[in-house]
Amino acid sequence: MEFLMQTESESISAVFKEYSQFPTPVSVTVYPEVQATPGTRYISLFAEWSQNETDRGTRLRYSKQYTLLCDDRAVLKTLPPGHCSHVNGELLSRHSPSRTLKAVVRETSSQCKAHQFLEIWNRHGYMKSLDLTSLNKHGRVYEDAQFGCLAWSACEGRVLYVAEGRQSKVESSTVPESRPASEDAGEGNSGKELTTGKEDQNVYLEDWGEGLVQKSVPVLCVADIGKCTVTVLQGIPTQVSPGQALWSPGDEGVLFVGWWHEPFRLGLKFCSNRRSALFHVDLEGNCECLSSDQSAVSSPRLSPDRSCIVYLQGQVFGPHNQCLSLQLYDWETKRTSLLVDVVKRPQDGEFAGLYEALPPRCWSADSQRVLFSSGRRNWKELFVVDRSTKRVTRLVDIEEFGSWKLLAIERDVMVVNCSSLNKAPCLKVGFLPPAGGEAGVSWTALNEPQHIPHLEWRVLNVTPAAQEENAEYSGLDFGALLVKPRVPRSGVKVPLVVFAHGGPHSQFSAEWNVSSAALARVGFAVLMVNYRGSTGFGQDSILSLIGNIGSQDVKDMQRAVLTALQSDTTLDPRKVAVMGGSHGGFLACHLIGQYPDFYGACAARNPVINGATLLGTSDIVDWRYSAVGLQYSFDRLPSPDALTAMFQVSPIAHAAQIKAPVLLLLGGKDKRVSPHQGLELYRALKSRNSPVRLLWFAEDGHSLARVDTQADCFLNVVLWFQKHLGLR
Repeated sequence: MEFLMQTESESISAVFKEYSQFPTPVSVTVYPEVQATPGTRYISLFAEWSQNETDRGTRLRYSKQYTLLCDDRAVLKTLPPGHCSHVNGELLSRHSPSRTLKAVVRETSSQCKAHQFLEIWNRHGYMKSLDLTSLNKHGRVYEDAQFGCLAWSACEGRVLYVAEGRQSKVESSTVPESRPASEDAGEGNSGKELTTGKEDQNVYLEDWGEGLVQKSVPVLCVADIGKCTVTVLQGIPTQVSPGQALWSPGDEGVLFVGWWHEPFRLGLKFCSNRRSALFHVDLEGNCECLSSDQSAVSSPRLSPDRSCIVYLQGQVFGPHNQCLSLQLYDWETKRTSLLVDVVKRPQDGEFAGLYEALPPRCWSADSQRVLFSSGRRNWKELFVVDRSTKRVTRLVDIEEFGSWKLLAIERDVMVVNCSSLNKAPCLKVGFLPPAGGEAGVSWTALNEPQHIPHLEWRVLNVTPAAQEENAEYSGLDFGALLVKPRVPRSGVKVPLVVFAHGGPHSQFSAEWNVSSAALARVGFAVLMVNYRGSTGFGQDSILSLIGNIGSQDVKDMQRAVLTALQSDTTLDPRKVAVMGGSHGGFLACHLIGQYPDFYGACAARNPVINGATLLGTSDIVDWRYSAVGLQYSFDRLPSPDALTAMFQVSPIAHAAQIKAPVLLLLGGKDKRVSPHQGLELYRALKSRNSPVRLLWFAEDGHSLARVDTQADCFLNVVLWFQKHLGLR
């Protein structure tokens, strides 16, 4: 293909539409095997996929069946997959342990009112449903990954889920914690009471912040399938909000994570540093804490033999995403042991730590090994840890794909979502080998990945200059990913877009990224930088950024750009733009302020512009303190020195030096970074006659995740860069 910059709006939009409509697998259920011939068996998988439909501005979900012919430990043949079946109105679904039943929480709308049902299906069709809205035991069912769950009891007679507490409750700081829970309260949280008059109708009710709007008082609910009844579990401690629940061994109670919500709620999405603990409550309302109550806990997973639970644990406050440990709780002995420790500084090529939630099913069949995916430098890889040796082993080869994300393992059948920067997601399946033979996994593709032949990518390892070293955490390096169009003719120069990720404690892994691939397809090279502080490089790297934002991360971004330009002569150093969202927008605006003659254009999504003015409007106020190296506490009030420190590390301090034209993309409903942050920069630039354009998406939040918003943003970013880099 001859390199050619695409400049027409229709062709730019067509590229983004094509790439954004590649489907992504989100979950997999493995069905019981059926004997085929002596020594062989059929294993069926049901995968749920998500796909954007840009013309209608919606996301579609569909299911698809795959059938494998296997021997004892290998896939012999894959049969042609079944047809896709559109999943309409499903919020949650889960098969029972025997796979003979399926529970579905479905939402329907009639006369502008949403109605929720719990449906039960078997292999022959629909069985029954419970009208959850009419029962009025609780509010809306939670379908999010933070709190939500849908869990069958082992006896398959009950279904557990999480919902909002009754809407008639308001919080009361005057109700003593010792007040006993009652059926009238509608939940086990005795810090709630019934509204008694009109004076209460406008009482403010906290929610859990960005991405969890109107989710305030979660309650644990049990539906009895035979009796068609719903019970809200009692006995939950008043100071915590329950979620991520599952049945305990023997079905005599429920295990759940409880997040402290006193004295007030902080934003929870993307934050693994919130005080929480693992609890058990029996069906009589007796509750006990099973873990430390001074840590941050998540992802409890029960072993197949129902003898133990693994869960993730981290520190409270500080970095809101960090390296986590894997803890094991023995149900029989009631003892907790460390399975995987925090990795401070990984060795070359070795496991770099745990940074993300465990998959819903992560145990080997013999309950001796736990599997998970995690970032390692610029990749996402699949690992297994053995309970007896506590050794962590890598299961994949990164030469084929840059990202291996475990969706499920059941009876040692592993199903993985694989992708790369030039390969759209696909499913692979393999059998977990016996302990000690993990290196010998044979993987079978269930569908061929969509390969983009005219794109190429590589990894850059970047070393800070001597003057950029962190004295407390010296010797750290970082990485970047460069994706670009193939340039067949020598002498062709490609404009460069520098891409900063948000967080700041997150990661660009070498996985399918629609924006980067589409930018490369229309003619840009894209440099995705994992500056020091990114996940996947160890806890030391994360901690090195605390107190150094606006300086260390900015220097790392610039160092990565210079490294890329020096190592690739096809990149045009005179045509460089920068983009990013949230903390990535913070970095983008810093770069054009601190290096005003280097960048020709900038696009920033919901950027942090002024940490001092953001302090009172963000749902994660603690990060404003942690970012500048100050200890946060709930009762801390801003001091002049703290506000000064927050201002000095912010892009607004360099606004007068900005020359590059700036495109701002703001979500009107953003609770993480108030859109008034972007407006602050907009006004500062307008007052100096500096080129600036602002797009306001009134119904979107921090991630600007609506399908139509994403398409609109991509088109405008490309046109903005082309115009101001002189490409049109």
